[in-house]
Amino acid sequence: MELSRRTFSALAGTTALGFALSGSGGETTPAYASHSVPTGPAPGAPAADRVRHKVGYDKYSLLVDGRRLVLRSGEMHPFRLPSPSLWRDVLQKMRAHGFNAVSVYVAWNYHSPGPGQYDFTGVRDLDLFLRTATETGLYVILRPGPYINAEVDGGGFPGWLAATAGRARTSDPTYLSHVDEWLTQVDSIAARHLFTKGTGTVLLYQIENEYDAFVDESLGRDYMSHLYKKVRADGIDVPLFHNDKGTNGYWTPGSFNTGGEERGWLYGFDGYPEPAEVPPDWGDFGVGGLKGGATASPRTPGFIPEFGGGWFDAWGGATFDGKGYAEARYTRDAAYERRFQLTNLANGITVHNVYMTFGGTSWGWLPAPQVYTSYDYGAAIDEARRQTPKLAPIHQLGHLLGTVPDFAKLDRADAVRAEDERLKVYHLTNPDTGSQVYVVRNDTDAPITTTVPAAGIDVAFTVAAHDARLLTANLQLGGRTLKYATAQPMMYLKVGRMDIAVFTAPHGEMAQVLLECPEEPLVTRGDAEPAWNYDLGVLRITVPVGVGGPARVRVEGGGSDTPLLLIFADDPWSLRLFPVDTPTGPVLVYGPTLVRGATLDGPTAHLTGDTVKGTGMEVWAPRGIGRITWNGRPLRTSVSTMGSLRADMPATPGQLPVPAVGEVRLPALGGWRRRTENFESLPDYDDSGWTTADRTGSYSVTPVPKSGPVLFADDYGFHYGDVWYRGRLTAADDLESVSLAYSTGTQGLLMAWLDGEPLGTHRMPVPDKSTARQGSWTATATFDVPPPSGFSPRVLSVLVRRMAHDMDGRSADSHKVARGLTEVTFKGGSPKVSWRIRGETTPDPVRGPLNNGGLYGERKGWHLPGFAEEHWEPTDLPRADRRQGVTWYRTTFRLAVDVGIDASVGLTLDDDPQRAYRVQIFLNGWNMGQYVNDVGPQHTFVLPNGVLRTRGTNTLALAVLSDGTTESGPGDVRLRLMGASAGGVPVTPVDSPGR
Repeated sequence: MELSRRTFSALAGTTALGFALSGSGGETTPAYASHSVPTGPAPGAPAADRVRHKVGYDKYSLLVDGRRLVLRSGEMHPFRLPSPSLWRDVLQKMRAHGFNAVSVYVAWNYHSPGPGQYDFTGVRDLDLFLRTATETGLYVILRPGPYINAEVDGGGFPGWLAATAGRARTSDPTYLSHVDEWLTQVDSIAARHLFTKGTGTVLLYQIENEYDAFVDESLGRDYMSHLYKKVRADGIDVPLFHNDKGTNGYWTPGSFNTGGEERGWLYGFDGYPEPAEVPPDWGDFGVGGLKGGATASPRTPGFIPEFGGGWFDAWGGATFDGKGYAEARYTRDAAYERRFQLTNLANGITVHNVYMTFGGTSWGWLPAPQVYTSYDYGAAIDEARRQTPKLAPIHQLGHLLGTVPDFAKLDRADAVRAEDERLKVYHLTNPDTGSQVYVVRNDTDAPITTTVPAAGIDVAFTVAAHDARLLTANLQLGGRTLKYATAQPMMYLKVGRMDIAVFTAPHGEMAQVLLECPEEPLVTRGDAEPAWNYDLGVLRITVPVGVGGPARVRVEGGGSDTPLLLIFADDPWSLRLFPVDTPTGPVLVYGPTLVRGATLDGPTAHLTGDTVKGTGMEVWAPRGIGRITWNGRPLRTSVSTMGSLRADMPATPGQLPVPAVGEVRLPALGGWRRRTENFESLPDYDDSGWTTADRTGSYSVTPVPKSGPVLFADDYGFHYGDVWYRGRLTAADDLESVSLAYSTGTQGLLMAWLDGEPLGTHRMPVPDKSTARQGSWTATATFDVPPPSGFSPRVLSVLVRRMAHDMDGRSADSHKVARGLTEVTFKGGSPKVSWRIRGETTPDPVRGPLNNGGLYGERKGWHLPGFAEEHWEPTDLPRADRRQGVTWYRTTFRLAVDVGIDASVGLTLDDDPQRAYRVQIFLNGWNMGQYVNDVGPQHTFVLPNGVLRTRGTNTLALAVLSDGTTESGPGDVRLRLMGASAGGVPVTPVDSPGR
């Protein structure tokens, strides 16, 4: 929503937006203490301040140095954004929109190319990520597994673990020896960033993930005990926890041996409610006991380590009926977030993590077989790093919980009913301050207008269909008492000598705020819309919310020496209000798309952030601030009647103080060159350097066939991407057919050649809703064998696209299900066969083990910048070839995005959906994902800045795998601008070595 000249001019009376609710501070408590801590100001933003901190908890909340902390966390995964500079971008957006913590998985497979080998450099620099989170002022919830699930290959287990002894996710000593090695690596980094030591902001640490196996057996209890003791021995002294897979009451405090340590363990449970269902009561208003969510552990705070901020989509788009993540964001929209998260708050959930807040990209061979490349997830910040409207309730609630301490300590209060009893009302109260909180929820299909007479709220308000409202009464706003409001409080700050309170309500609603005033106050409007009256010690302010933009009212006197500025905003306008902490005091900024930071230097407030459309700007800052700069550019300002600094309108008609983002032009892609491969299918191809496949035993859970050697790719050290087999057949003249049994992840396929001639292609079916979560698929492809062609011995060549290892969510070693060929049988003869196998080469030292598979072009560097193309033929797109196998296309393009513009660019591929082919997309050597033309639903692939040179030359390589049954492309291949803003963060190019 842009800030028009009319709206901006009307905002001249705006005041500083800053909240500081009254309440005494709590005494410092020992670590893990359970002393009764009174309501008081929340801890300040965390930092590496070199001061030791104490972290504890009671039934209400976490306690940091004796102060109550409501933890509002968002999930992001550094491994799904392979550009370390952009980690800061996403973290700053999370902080600006009300999160005070970030939750991160650390994927074992991402860091470990082989046993005893670990890489924490470049895009894998965990130390850098934790430093960046600290610099952003966010707590960190660290989740290193060893198993993470996360819709990644093997659930995060490295590929090499599939070929080892020992049952995973148990106390098996062989498995634990690998786990200990992994945790030693992670913990050596994490220990340098512990909040307790004042060297970072790691506040909580998770062991295992949704572990529901062997809960009542020593295999499981000893395993959890081992992990706990290992992490503690590595110096991790923050509270530890596990995330129960639902409300089962598994792994509550005391359920396993922690070596005598008490109060170092939190119980958490994950919740992914369907948006069409009624929000469940997972706490104080629920069924209670082990199945009651938070009530399974009544002495620890309500904790949801994963709450659904979206959902993943399956190959073919079965989850969302082919509509992709746009549908996920539509069904789990702002109303969904508000209704479900307010229900959680009412149920005492004060440690809350939204999974995902930024989903990102499962690039390379990272995605689990159930999902495709995009992991957008329908999250509040989309895959292109754009803020979406569903951020509004998260933004509002996050800033409320960070600035109004009453919500950190709430008890269930006497039941009340709305006048319209179709609405559900939760009533809570703070035992220290007496403030009253009401969550009013509408589970019907129509908006409902009502009052809550039992709460003294006699003014009608409306709750939209499948939405909720948060109302408050008897709430202290500095020196004044809020009698009640039909609008939701969003924040309360003290800026200089003025109190500021922000309220939000649906657009157009006539909201009312009633303040207790023993004397008649002086009331001043900053905008035309508000009205007020004073009667019998109560000031009643009425505002049509969002009409003309935010509305301001200044209240002076009336029993308080401190002026109070009230600001009213609907969802879109509330997303333009940003409180920022500084050492001098809070600053409130209104106008931009994003405020990243504020630095006060003498009389000047230096602000940084992003804008998309042209906007005005107002700033409320501590006393003495009289000038503003925006991204280093001074703005002409004047003081408004409401106490703000307002950026003056420029003299040029039609312009605003902060201009819109400039134009971003993207070139058309051309100059393509083409080359075919499949040399491995030729009978005279030299495979003498390949690995002989002659093993007779395997650690796979897939049975070894009696008829021949082990052909499972993992047993020969090939774990990711495509794998080739070549079998030399002797005494094979009478063959009638060959049957190739194979096992892959979702959407795997197999191609076969005999003596260089195609036998055909077999592919796994496209999953439907009933099979979308199936991770391992098996099939047998049978091909007729043509007469001998003169080659002796005959050569059978097979290419298998394995996709990925299944996750191990049920602790059944399902990551060890075989990948590749599993058995080969013949009809019409019994030839002798000697097998060789070839997959990926040594892992790319920069891009890592998940970047490349075993295609000839990958092994020879055809995807890399600088590869010589003198033997490649020029070509144009679209193409319409028909052949079985792989064809490569390469081109370069140059971008010249202006400095100071953050442009998010994607690559879009479109073609006739009847054409059966796949494309591996390589940008500057980085494998940015897999496109399946006749399956979908993904057509656009995000190219992250850093990997993408936005001011320079880029190399694009497409490896097209066609099954020969139809004509194949590529068809239309083009760059797409997915979003742009003026601002952003400085981006360092990601190392992209070439030939």
